[in-house]
Amino acid sequence: MGPMTNILLVEDDPLAAQLILSLLGSRFGEVRRVAGAAEALCAIENPDFAGRLRLVISGRHTKGIGGPAFVAELLQRKPLLPVLVLGALGESPADYTGEQVTFLPRHRAPQQVVTLAGQMLARESAPASR
Repeated sequence: MGPMTNILLVEDDPLAAQLILSLLGSRFGEVRRVAGAAEALCAIENPDFAGRLRLVISGRHTKGIGGPAFVAELLQRKPLLPVLVLGALGESPADYTGEQVTFLPRHRAPQQVVTLAGQMLARESAPASR
């Protein structure tokens, strides 16, 4: 059993967060939830945490900078970190740039989140192809 996966979930809706946490936690071990962008950016400044961080899931967060600005800021600090964006109403994949970013539209099944997270983690731990 390798080190526990570290996933950071940014989601300010407690119910949505709980659902995703329970689904992800049962499959991937350690998932940490923060409610907003500022908390998330704080967390990745912690070298212990950042060193183990393998995936950020950006859900709904209404406080602080919005989704696209948050993801841009995150990638400025951690350019190679995969980010799974749970799109908000009215957002499109075009709002997000970066090859590390995967966009899931607003109307998605929770299971899709888990499947995609798994694919992104597997891709990330696979030996680099280039």
